[in-house]
Amino acid sequence: MDFGVVLQTDPPAWRVVDLARKAETLGFSHGWTFDSHVLWQEPFVIYSQMLSATNKMIVGPMVTNPGTRDWTVTASLFATLNDMFGNRTICGIGRGDSALRVIGKKPITLATLKNSMAVIKNLAEGREVEYNGTTQQFPWSHGSKLGIWMAAYGPKALKLCGSVADGFILQLADPQIAAWTIAAVRQAAEDAGRNPDDLYICVAAPAYVGTDIEHQRNQCRWFGGMVGNHVADLVARYGAGSRAVPIALTDYIKGRQGYDYAEHGRSGATHTEFVPDVIIDRFCILGDEQNHIQRLRELRDLGVNQFAIYLMHDQRDETLNAYGQRIIGAVNG
Repeated sequence: MDFGVVLQTDPPAWRVVDLARKAETLGFSHGWTFDSHVLWQEPFVIYSQMLSATNKMIVGPMVTNPGTRDWTVTASLFATLNDMFGNRTICGIGRGDSALRVIGKKPITLATLKNSMAVIKNLAEGREVEYNGTTQQFPWSHGSKLGIWMAAYGPKALKLCGSVADGFILQLADPQIAAWTIAAVRQAAEDAGRNPDDLYICVAAPAYVGTDIEHQRNQCRWFGGMVGNHVADLVARYGAGSRAVPIALTDYIKGRQGYDYAEHGRSGATHTEFVPDVIIDRFCILGDEQNHIQRLRELRDLGVNQFAIYLMHDQRDETLNAYGQRIIGAVNG
């Protein structure tokens, strides 16, 4: 199993670069960041420094969206970084949440997302595309490769992901929901005439190594609120209790009153008090090292290729060290 680390681009940006450098020395293969340009600093500027400070680490957003940047700009960013650093980028992408809602826009449609993924990938890899009634190609791009991994929860998004994307990002570490979503994207890949085994599966969630469970839960409760944004969209679309989406994913948002993006992804967020402890225990990986090893092995056996840690709590360095020095080796040994 591969391991990644997901960071917020809070200033100073050099702290993000330092954490990426440290993560690589500890055995992490991927360095990710949020992409919400108002709430945090612009990540694509920082990626160049992350790549420069590491040797092999693959870097990218978890996740970007097609609504805040022109698709040709996004493709050019990745192709340029690949030309500079040798195909060490990855494009995590989705419909958009904070980056769009903060500036008064709605998440984009799945149809638009599908079109954007094709344009970004083909342009970044040097192929010709039709875009806005014009034919475009980067004459300077040669040999660039860009994997497109799509974040998804609901049935239609999972179907799209399995049909066209190179990888699937599930933003929670619940084995029950992981089993359901992985089966859905693999079936979609097979229905589209693709080899399901070629689809890379990445699970991303907060991980906190320690023994004070109550403190860990409170530090990671924000994550249940963040996932709740997407879950609320699913409930609005399919209805509460719908068989289209597992109750294990949707039932917990009954007490949700709203969401404050000023506290997005931050420990101690007051708008996440509705999230029960059982959800934090299911969606995140908490507890001592053995509990992490057990859950990671369970996810690996479900077909997960990478676990990426959302490192937004008060023990970032300690958790990185525990993973790098003991947990990664125990899972892969």
